[in-house]
Amino acid sequence: QVQLVESGGGLVQAGGSLRLSCTASGRTANTYRMGWFRQAPGKEREFVSSITWSAGSTYYAVSVKGRFTISRDNAKNTVYLQMNSLKPEDTAVYYCASQRLGVGIYEYWGQGTQVTISS
Repeated sequence: QVQLVESGGGLVQAGGSLRLSCTASGRTANTYRMGWFRQAPGKEREFVSSITWSAGSTYYAVSVKGRFTISRDNAKNTVYLQMNSLKPEDTAVYYCASQRLGVGIYEYWGQGTQVTISS
């Protein structure tokens, strides 16, 4: 099992920045990829960004590309999401998730952290 704990959410004005953190614990040795997802009220959960644990390859949703940056600190088992130029439409609960090597889905999820952007 892998446990994921997110932090860093909050309320900021449009144009501001936030940095989310997600720390993994437990059986993390086989982690292949970690990702960030978000779910706004009344909407489906959507992909935001991901990073492969070994190579550090990154992927972004079109809606956040150029504004958000994902990174990881392998020694701390932590992935970050730096969010800049935030917009009201970025308001959502942000979830961290991890994917094991050889498994095609994100198996483990954090509890989520609320991000609210005021206009």
